[in-house]
Amino acid sequence: MYLFLFHNAHLFLRQLSDDCWFPLETCEYHTLANTETFRLTTSDGTPCLAAQVSDDAFEGATLWDLREAYGAMPAELHALAGKASELLFWDKHSRYCSLCGAPMKRHTEISKVCTSCGEEIWPTVQTAVIVLIEYRGKALLVQAKNFRRPFHGLVAGFVETGESLEECVRREVREETGLEICNLRYFDSQPWPYPMGLMVGFRADYAGGTLHLADGELVHADWYTANNLPILPPPPSIARRLIDTWVAEQLKALQ
Repeated sequence: MYLFLFHNAHLFLRQLSDDCWFPLETCEYHTLANTETFRLTTSDGTPCLAAQVSDDAFEGATLWDLREAYGAMPAELHALAGKASELLFWDKHSRYCSLCGAPMKRHTEISKVCTSCGEEIWPTVQTAVIVLIEYRGKALLVQAKNFRRPFHGLVAGFVETGESLEECVRREVREETGLEICNLRYFDSQPWPYPMGLMVGFRADYAGGTLHLADGELVHADWYTANNLPILPPPPSIARRLIDTWVAEQLKALQ
């Protein structure tokens, strides 16, 4: 059994080799006594347990930021750790009923029910879009104020109520850059457990407008060629996959 044990949003991992880290497999039983846990399963049927713990140290284990653990952990276990993180975040932020204020209790592995009025709830995923915009062999890369590191990524934003994914992409591009786009097409999607998101990726072509930072969310934006790029977002972000896919296409076209 793997134990996805989190302390203050950081995950305990043990090192098996120089570049291979795994979740804990054993721990003192009393650590999880009276602790809310969630059960998960790997693709090969290995049971997993997720919990938030007060302990800040385990012998032979190191606390990792979940983003930075990508690449150090096997890909499936990192994805499962993301789901575990989301469930623990949801559990922490859904202790009381939003209708009557009474305590909530676990009903299933992914639902809770109010102990008074019976209201049942499930984890709610926040959907966001992200888009790579192309124009004459260049891609629009942007730097947002809320980026944790000095890299350039892509235009992105949250889907609003009553809005389709495509409408959201066009609105976010217009609001953040003043540009209009066309030939919008789906790329891929990715769970984004920071804290509970789903990123939906698109590609699009420039259709018109003058580039200007319209709503104050961006601090810089410009068009870049594949052989002259700024610092890029790290894996496993869908932004990096979008950019890497575009770069590979551009370089292949030059061969």
